[in-house]
Order: sequence, then C-alpha cells, then structure tokens
Amino acid sequence: MEALRPNSFSLGYRKVVRVPESEKQDRCSWKRWNISSIGYSLGSRPNASKSLCRTSKSYGVASVSATASLNSNPNNRMRKIQAGGGTTSTLVKMINEDIGVVNFLRGKNFFITGATGFLAKVLIEKILRAVPDVGKIFVLIRAKNKESANERLQSEIINAELFKCLRQIHGKSYQDFMLSKLVTVVGDVREHNLGLDAQVADLIRKEANIIVNSAATTDFRESRYDVAVDINIRGPCLLMSFAKTCKKLELFLHISTAYVHGVGEGIFMEESLRKEATPPSSFPTLDINLEMKLALDSLEDFKNKGLTRKMKEFGLVRARKHGWKNTYSFTKAMGEMVLMGEIKGDLPMVIVRPSVIESTYKEPFPGCIEGIRMMDSIISSYGKGQLTGFPIDLNGVVDIVPADMVVNATLAAITRHGMAGKGDMNIYHVASSVANPLLLKDHFTFFSDHFISSPWIDSEGRPTHVKPIKMFGSMDEFSAHISRDTIQQNSNGKLPQEFENSCRKLVERAKYLANIYEPYMFYPGRFVNSNAQRLMESMSEEEKRMFGFDVRSIDWKDYILNVHIPGLRTHAMNEKAGMSN
Repeated sequence: MEALRPNSFSLGYRKVVRVPESEKQDRCSWKRWNISSIGYSLGSRPNASKSLCRTSKSYGVASVSATASLNSNPNNRMRKIQAGGGTTSTLVKMINEDIGVVNFLRGKNFFITGATGFLAKVLIEKILRAVPDVGKIFVLIRAKNKESANERLQSEIINAELFKCLRQIHGKSYQDFMLSKLVTVVGDVREHNLGLDAQVADLIRKEANIIVNSAATTDFRESRYDVAVDINIRGPCLLMSFAKTCKKLELFLHISTAYVHGVGEGIFMEESLRKEATPPSSFPTLDINLEMKLALDSLEDFKNKGLTRKMKEFGLVRARKHGWKNTYSFTKAMGEMVLMGEIKGDLPMVIVRPSVIESTYKEPFPGCIEGIRMMDSIISSYGKGQLTGFPIDLNGVVDIVPADMVVNATLAAITRHGMAGKGDMNIYHVASSVANPLLLKDHFTFFSDHFISSPWIDSEGRPTHVKPIKMFGSMDEFSAHISRDTIQQNSNGKLPQEFENSCRKLVERAKYLANIYEPYMFYPGRFVNSNAQRLMESMSEEEKRMFGFDVRSIDWKDYILNVHIPGLRTHAMNEKAGMSN
C-alpha cells in the first residue's frame, strides 16, 4: 500500500491520520485493508428535554395521588405546563408518558449480527417475550451452508436454556413461534456483501428496519491481531456499507465496550473518542489503515510455526504502543473510529458501550449466563481450590453490569433514536463504576464468602473447602505468594515428578490469569452513564419495570452471592453434583 501522507488531527490524546481526498480507496477493500477518509463528527448527546414520549393505552391509569411528587420535580412541572394546565386528566397523561418501546418495536424487522453470542441471545429473547408481534428477526450465522446454519439456530438459540421462559409461555407452539420470527441468514461480517446470498441480501435491504451489530471477537485474553482487526474493524465497516443500502432502515446500533477509552485515568464521558482528555505524549500517531495493513502483512511474516501465538503477541504490542491494554479494546476502539467517520453518512446511529457484561439480574431469569465470562475465571479457579490469592488495586473498582440491563438499555435507545429519525450519533455507557461502584476488595470478599459457606462439589461428589482469598496490592507480592502457597498445597503424598508437574501447572495458570486480568484489576478509569440515566428517566414507571437498566438499584452483595455465582455454578461451571447447603 502506498504510504499515507499525514493529514492528522487530534483524537483526544491520540492522533489519527486522515487520508487526503486524492488517496481515497474503496472504504472496505479487503485487498487494500484501507478504511479511507475517517472523519469524526461530534456525537449529539441525547437531549432529555426533547420529548419523544408516547402515551401507551396498555399501561393503564396511574393514581393521581402522585401530584405532590410530580409537582416537586421541575421536569414534570415543565411537562405539565407544556400539556396546558394542571387538570386531573393532564396528570394522568403525565404519569403515563413513555418513550413507547413496545409500540415502536411492534412490526419492526431486525437484522442482528453475532446472533449466537450470549448478549445477542438475551436481546433476541427479550424482544420475542416483550414484543411477540415484532416482525422478522434476521439472524446472521456463520456456517458453510443453510443446513448448517439452521442446525446452529436450533441448537444454540431455539433449544438453549436461555429461552426456557418463552418455551413455557408458548408451550407446544414454541417451535412454530420461533421459526415464524427467526430467519436464518448464512453470512460473515468479514466478507464482501457480508457473504450473503444475493436474494437474501435483497430481502434484508427491502425489509430491515433496525440493524444491531453484536458481532465481535470478545475474547480479550487471547485475540489474534489479524482476526480481531478483521471482525472488530473491517466487520463494522462492511456492515455499515450494507446498512446504507437498506431502504427502510431507521437505525444502526453498534455494541462496543466502555474500555475503548484505553489507559487514561479519571472519568470517561459518553462522547466520541476524539474528545477525551489529553494523556501522556508518549503515544504515537494512530493510523488505522496502517494497523490493518500490518495485521495483513504479518500473516505472511508469521506463516511458519507459531502463527497463532505470534499474532496474539503482535496484537498486544500494537495495542500497548498506542495506549490500550489489550487487542480486544484496541480493535474495538478503531472500529468505533471507523463508524464515527464519513462512512456513516446521515444514517442514525447509536453506540452502546457496556463495561464487563455478566449474568442477568432478573431476565429471562436471574443468573442466566453462558460460558465463563470476564471475571468468572478467577471466581471459578478460586472455588475449585486452584487459586488462593490474586493481585488487585485494594482501593479500586470493578465495573460490571448484568446482561439484561445492557439489553434493556439497547432497546430503549433503539426506540428513542429510531423514532427521532435524525442522522446523528449517540453514545451510551451501560456501566456501574460511577453510578454504583463495586469495590474490588468487596467483590473478592463476596465470592470468597460464598464458596466458604457453600463449597464447590467436584465430579466425585467431594466438597472443595477453601480459605478466605488473599488480596495483594502488586504483581510482585502475588508472584512470591503463589509459588510458596502452591508447594504447601500440593505436597500431600505425591511423587517428586508428579509434585513438580502439579506445582508448575498451578503456578503457570495463576500467573497467566494475573497477567491477563491485570489491566482490569488496576484500571484507573471510571465510566459516566449520564446519557443512559437520562434515557431511563424519560421512560414511564411501567416501562422502567419492563425495560429497566438502573444500575443504581443493584445490591452488589445480593447479586454476587445469590444471583451471579449460583448462576455461574449451574450454567457455566457445570457443577453436576449440585451445590452443597
């Protein structure tokens, strides 16, 4: 690729090279790996004063005894004045105002990528349960053919335990209901035209009202740079290009991550990345085209033995060079930058940035989870007696959020901005570190207390008794501890070689986990969710019950002890013998 001549502008504390007009190429060319003309318009923040509310007849009439509390709220007084007076009918109207989530979603056709991922499945389940008269949901599934895709739809979605509430609701007609709503689409966000069959592509272009991009490489631990670049940067670009050809499209929603902000300290706002505070000047200019080219060229350079390992290491090197801790957050950030540029055009777009997504708070049932997620490797290893301590910031905060709150915020944002029909861009953090901070030391104490009182039962039916987890303020303290502790824990009657191998494996695993999670255990940033809170405040009380995402309502001790870990043990750790009392 011809070298790009600098035409740089500030992306907060990083700089991004903008390609001159004369050098623009096909925006999503795989051969060139060139995202051309990446411009960054200011994101319009949601304006809570602009009423997009509807009155839903289905929500019934609330008592007018709330007059005092309504009058005490300046926002409600303003609504009252705008409504034209203080009559009882006006108050009833005020109380019942909502943003109209159910009404808006009725009959809407969705196109969802990453449809077999955990978050996307929680989204699909909520849509089908809350709005059964939604239109079609086109689900993009990677598969070699239609038959294989249908098998994945059946096994990973329709038959998944996550959908058990829908099975109970529809009974014998469940299968027919699901197949009447879900349309299998064979494709891949990394391919031209998303790898879609021409007829299917035309159908989606003709019918889709909402596109949700949930496709991503979400393994922040071991992301190959070429794969992460391919899915997290090029994928959104190709999907946006496709979206702009959809005739009825009302909104493009992109699921990102709060950690796109990188290594900066302090409070991060719900703003485009270029508006962040200036950090140390040691980070070099970021050229997204160059990063994509480097990932492609490295495939050739590393084609001999060790390709996977070398590509993972290369991704970490590139991320840390530019101010991110891992390949996942780095490539997700670049994906956002691409979407915020000129490629977006005038298409209405929402970016949802969750922090660490964990098991559901309430829906479809408390503790619903699939697989071992971000913090869960630590919890699982401790509960099984494989980890006795861990390095953390003893005064730090862990930012986690239940999956169903992310989904509810997503649906509320779709409604608000889909109804507005404006070609702007809006960002929402779904995060807890500012609104309802959970201290790391409290989180560790909670799950430690859980396994002490309710030991893990191993495959032979024996309880695994653990001691309170030890917390260390530095990696050095942890390393010294883990070596001594492993020797003490594993010397019981083992032969010298067996003992040595056992110790080595446990030490390696503990240090591996510590290195992987270090960016999150010592992360100095906090994520403001004021846009999300304003969105929620614009909802009626009934909508808040149906689509609530107020992280301030979470009792973290109750959630960790009685919701998350029981769900983790049942659905992810596969404790077949059952939990002890």
